[in-house]
Amino acid sequence: MSTATTNRTEIIAAEPVEALAAMLDIDVPFGIGDPVPPLWHWMYLLDRRRQSELGDDGHPASGIPAPPGPGRRRMFAGGRVTTYRPLVIGREATRVTSIARTVEKEGRTGPLTFVTVLLEISQDGELAIREEQDIVYRAPGTGALPPAPEPPAPPAGPTLSLHVDEPMLFRFSALTYNGHRIHYDLGWAAHEGYDGLVIHGPLQALLMGDHLRREGVDLVGKTYGYRFVSPMTKPQTLTIVPGQEGLDHGAESRSEAGAICAVSTLTEAPEAAAAREASHGG
Repeated sequence: MSTATTNRTEIIAAEPVEALAAMLDIDVPFGIGDPVPPLWHWMYLLDRRRQSELGDDGHPASGIPAPPGPGRRRMFAGGRVTTYRPLVIGREATRVTSIARTVEKEGRTGPLTFVTVLLEISQDGELAIREEQDIVYRAPGTGALPPAPEPPAPPAGPTLSLHVDEPMLFRFSALTYNGHRIHYDLGWAAHEGYDGLVIHGPLQALLMGDHLRREGVDLVGKTYGYRFVSPMTKPQTLTIVPGQEGLDHGAESRSEAGAICAVSTLTEAPEAAAAREASHGG
């Protein structure tokens, strides 16, 4: 496992929360002392690299993580976010980034490199968020990705729909400082094997978690896991529905055609579960 780390410290400003709330067309408090909603930390403490350090695909060509070879196609496969306490607007926070593990495999279309990035965000001297992001690097080429499997019917419960168009893709890329060309460059999206602009996986993950928040499900003290099942491409209206075990345990992101493109789970944070078991044992 690599021992390299990067550190970034900044004031948690109000403007990113204001900006994302405006993009989503909702009202969220963003004054000094207000909490940043769970998962909205993805707009903070970003790696702002020089233009000259970007690769052809728009991602940094070095750093954490670094592509394992030239021409490898990058995919965000999923991750896990444990929120111990919300970030607070107006206070300084620090993010430490490192590589947790790297695994090489041979896939149907060639070599695959799985990289898990560990991010730990602290504020006021305490760990606020611990996150793992799973990144996959595929072989060069334009081979199409597999189609989405036939989905089961979603369980009954509240849903959240959002129309995602090109301006929204642009705005979310800007808010998260994501230069990956698959989200705004049709030619490059085709080069990577997609049939249209790709709707960000992190946008779908954030919406699944925000649907829980809006329905009164608390993400603090929990581990929110998410994985991307199939790409969602082209402007369309996506819908967040309850997961197969109900909304208290997670959600799904479904395309306009009903395909499951991302799934999420919500479980008690390991530390909270261990503390509860210890108190019961005592």
